[in-house]
Amino acid sequence: MARILLGVSGGISAYKALEFARLATTAGHGVRVLMTEGAGRFIGAASFEGIVGAPVLTSEFERDPARGAFPGDPTPEHDPIGHLELASNADAYLIAPASANTIAKLAIGAADSMVTTSFLACAAPRLLAPAMNDRMYADPATQENLARLRERGVVVIEPGEGPLASRGEHGKGRLPDPAELLAEVEAVLPAGERPWDGLRVLVTAGGTREPIDPVRFVGNRSSGRMGLALAAAAARRGAEVILVAANVDLPTPAGARRIDVTTAADLEAVVRSEFGSTHLLLMAAAPADFRPEVIAEDKLSRGGEGLDLHLEPTDDILAAVTAERSGGQTIVGFAAEHGAGGAARAREKLARKGADMIVLNDVSDPEIGFESDRNAVTLVEADGEREIALDTKDAIAEAILDRVAEIRSRAPGRNPA
Repeated sequence: MARILLGVSGGISAYKALEFARLATTAGHGVRVLMTEGAGRFIGAASFEGIVGAPVLTSEFERDPARGAFPGDPTPEHDPIGHLELASNADAYLIAPASANTIAKLAIGAADSMVTTSFLACAAPRLLAPAMNDRMYADPATQENLARLRERGVVVIEPGEGPLASRGEHGKGRLPDPAELLAEVEAVLPAGERPWDGLRVLVTAGGTREPIDPVRFVGNRSSGRMGLALAAAAARRGAEVILVAANVDLPTPAGARRIDVTTAADLEAVVRSEFGSTHLLLMAAAPADFRPEVIAEDKLSRGGEGLDLHLEPTDDILAAVTAERSGGQTIVGFAAEHGAGGAARAREKLARKGADMIVLNDVSDPEIGFESDRNAVTLVEADGEREIALDTKDAIAEAILDRVAEIRSRAPGRNPA
């Protein structure tokens, strides 16, 4: 497995870095830990050493008893320079939590601790997980520092929103869950040859909103969970994943490039722009079929006689792209049906849209409706139907992609992945 270098800076969320180290070690990765002086005020080095089975370093002038080796690796006979050897041996370097102070130092290239010096010396993928008070995170100085680091190729993992360390405070600045951090790190690791290497996958997720006035809109209840599960599964297989998210309030899966949209017209513009270089389209989003013909410039006032709202049809995005596709492209549509007759309607949609497969789910079932973490689907193809029983959406996504791989393997001119 991989060698992960973990830098821990000062912050109340440093305790989450312990769980990250545990998860990464359990997954088979070798982990070495570096700490700033401030981090030691929140958590002890001995806790990390007990989990990863290797010494923790806090100063670039401190001798490394392991001589730069990661757990599972042989210790070199010579005694190398610690911060250079660890950085050289790492497959990825994550700083979590990354405090505002540490981020500022990294942005200007300061090298005043083991954490910052090793960061400068590391040629492997580098990731930061900012964690701080929401006002500190939103400050222009912090945002400019993060933008500068992104420009240099550093992966910045967006903090979560919720209760903060200061009593009664709520906002954006929480360190993501350790499992999310590990997924982000694993997404940038050199994974060797994976089945979908070289495949470009376009995934749409969520539901569009068509404005009535500056406040109100016509929309649907799609959460985007199935689309995000598909994006995550495709990224794990090695694909380059572009996720087009329509009003999705969920974290971006590791390894996916996200483009946020609002309306069906927005969604269509991005899909048509990206589709030409795409091998596989997974159209899991729920674009509105209708939109208001006229959008009021000001908020409509409530009247006693009600409101007449005239709707016009939106463009059929799936039919439009299937009409333009080349022989090497695979297209999968999705159909959320309600009640009896869903399979017949999905089969009619398959023929009308010209897709390779339609994924049907019956949202009348409360176990698999909107916002649920579970699903059960029917894969409708020209030569028959395949049932995928109730399971998590992650498992359903894997089953869908397994079938997509089979479809592509038998189609001439398509990458067999």
